[in-house]
Amino acid sequence: MIIDLLKYIVRFILVVLIQLLVVNKIELSTYVNPYIYILFILSLPVSMKPWMVVLLSFFTGLVMDTFSSTPGLHMAATGFMGYLRNFYLQFACSKEDFEGRIEPSISKKGIVWFVFYVSILALIHHVFLFYLEVYSFREFFRTLFRVVSSSLFTVIIISIGQLLFYRSDKVR
Repeated sequence: MIIDLLKYIVRFILVVLIQLLVVNKIELSTYVNPYIYILFILSLPVSMKPWMVVLLSFFTGLVMDTFSSTPGLHMAATGFMGYLRNFYLQFACSKEDFEGRIEPSISKKGIVWFVFYVSILALIHHVFLFYLEVYSFREFFRTLFRVVSSSLFTVIIISIGQLLFYRSDKVR
């Protein structure tokens, strides 16, 4: 239990630091803003209580808002994503996944399942974040393009990170 808690604290710190110190400093264009910090929420165990996921999502968004000068935007978007995560997992995971302490990853669930999982939740996060940021439908298609391009780039970075840094259980 303590080891799991330490693992999640270290993962949280690493992902947030990478987001703040590396990813946020890269200027790709006004249309591509990857947010890899959502990986912390996406990689929480399937069996974790939904209220705890939402609470951790709000906290993660609060930390991002604090360092990004975006009052409440990340907190609202990650909270919404954390809330919908449980509904998605109820349809996408088996009953055995909820009984164990399985963490959604490429090595546990496969690349197709994982990419689809990250794509759906990243798209939800980005739609909520970017439309809340614009707070208008005046630039609907421009914001939609920004949502799609940023979501695609986020999914690619998270998937590459999974392939590079998570050990494969299927090799054993």
